[in-house]
Amino acid sequence: MLDTDTKRRIDTARDILVGKVPDPKSQVEQITIALIYKFMDDMDAESEEPGGKRKFFTGDYARYGWAKLMAPYLGGHEMLGLYGEGIAKMPENPGIPALFRDIFKNAYLPYRDPETLKAFLKIIDEFSYDHSERLGDAFEYLLSVLGSQGDAGQFRTPRHIIDFMVEVVALRKAKPSSTPPAAPLVSSSPPTSTSSAPIPTPRATASSPPTKRAASPKTSRATTSRPTWCASPW
Repeated sequence: MLDTDTKRRIDTARDILVGKVPDPKSQVEQITIALIYKFMDDMDAESEEPGGKRKFFTGDYARYGWAKLMAPYLGGHEMLGLYGEGIAKMPENPGIPALFRDIFKNAYLPYRDPETLKAFLKIIDEFSYDHSERLGDAFEYLLSVLGSQGDAGQFRTPRHIIDFMVEVVALRKAKPSSTPPAAPLVSSSPPTSTSSAPIPTPRATASSPPTKRAASPKTSRATTSRPTWCASPW
């Protein structure tokens, strides 16, 4: 979770930019670019500590490193030119991943006030990232403050939730469930078969005529020897 100091720094950075960058979306863009710029330099510094090499600010891009950008001997106009040139050329840096390259694409400095940039970068310099999750927390808070989180479609699952889900799935795959399957339900009534059940005789209703008894087969008139009205033989 984002701590109080980081929230305060983001709010301060917005207050510094609001006079030169009134558009809230442009504020988000400028703060995000500066945070990632500082974050890349932090990763280079961490890589150098155990004897590794810098990855982002190397070769021709070493002159744009954060330490040189924040050098006390650098004047305001020099800082303005160096930072503006650095973010403009960063998409061409072969040492940065494609995600960062897309973020720096078409990036530029929308103001030319050295004092504003100096105060702004001083606040960004106070950020320290020992884990990439902090960068996501800062960006998520920035969007929530501007009330554009839903509109911008920016949502992020925290790293500890992702790790927990991965561990749970891995544990379930390694240890299959020992619970026996549930027994099928058995009905107490005898089974009925719809295919062999007799067709029920329809019951007479008030509107239906009464059922007549089945009459014996009648003899054909052609073979009758006596009229049907004779009760007894003569």
